[in-house]
Amino acid sequence: MTALAPATRADLGGTRAASPHRLSFARLLHSEWIKITTLRSTWWSLGITALLSIGISMMIASASAQFGGGFPAVSAILSPTQFTMLVAGILGAIVITGEYSTGMIRSTLTAEPRRGAVVVAKAVVVGVLIALTTVVTYAVAIAATAPFLAEGIDWSEPAQSIVPLALGVLSMVVFTLIGLGFGFILRNGAGAIAVTVGVLFVLPIVFSLFGMFGESWSWIADLAEYLPMNAAAAVTAPGAEDLAVPLLTLAAWGIVPLIGGWAVLRGRDA
Repeated sequence: MTALAPATRADLGGTRAASPHRLSFARLLHSEWIKITTLRSTWWSLGITALLSIGISMMIASASAQFGGGFPAVSAILSPTQFTMLVAGILGAIVITGEYSTGMIRSTLTAEPRRGAVVVAKAVVVGVLIALTTVVTYAVAIAATAPFLAEGIDWSEPAQSIVPLALGVLSMVVFTLIGLGFGFILRNGAGAIAVTVGVLFVLPIVFSLFGMFGESWSWIADLAEYLPMNAAAAVTAPGAEDLAVPLLTLAAWGIVPLIGGWAVLRGRDA
């Protein structure tokens, strides 16, 4: 006699039982946090970012002190961003391209088939991680440069202190999301890093060169204002007032590549 297997997915009323193991968004965030923070490349990238930022800030502060001061303390903290942005962008790129190179992306999408949730979870985790690192780095850099600067940061004037520093943190998050978005789109580490470095570092230099070729080419130089590096420089300038356009520019650069990555992830197999 053949025994009948007990039903496990339906009750007597024919209703499917709810699984107690459904992957909620909070659990998805936790799994992404574990994946990202257990990679050695993540800590190498964050460590290099912190060392570059603190080291360059101290060099700028020391040089300013030797030449009679006058360099704003906040600018000494924020100036290294034009270098550390590259490391942030590369971190964003390798966070996802590493999953494609190892095949782990298949496990990720099996556990969470909602492609949009995967993109958002990775963006939130890597954004929070770079934001926390930047805040700690700024704090250490402020303490490390204080002995070199005759005048410290005037915290009583938010436009000269808190606002540019907060927007500096936001800029680093955007640079990281740019790399993440291109990583989702290209799915190749070398390609995503090349495009990210091109957008963050190469294009501003190329666009600025056209300013030397007369009025007919000046429109290309003007476009440089809408690149992420120049937008970040505009919003982090101490005392800057007209922040609407550069802030919208930064927001677009942080969001549009992620939307493109989501569209590619939705339309292609892993």
